[in-house]
Amino acid sequence: MKFKLKYITVLALLISIGLILYGFGIKEEQTARANKFIGAGTAGLFLVVMPLFLFKESKGKNMKDYMLTKENIEKMQAKDRKNPDNQ
Repeated sequence: MKFKLKYITVLALLISIGLILYGFGIKEEQTARANKFIGAGTAGLFLVVMPLFLFKESKGKNMKDYMLTKENIEKMQAKDRKNPDNQ
């Protein structure tokens, strides 16, 4: 499943970029139709490709580690105190 999701994401990315490039290619002749292709490609990037990529990359990660909780802020401050050479 891991490889299949990767290939689906890449395929959706290539299709979206292709739609955008095709839309810009026919923009001079058919403006209304070109805008539809550009819009579909952009929507594909943001509504299909980005969620697929984020879903694939966030598997197995704990979201609590990335939240700014009091506990995590204290951990970050403790790291800064241990290494004063970083200033």
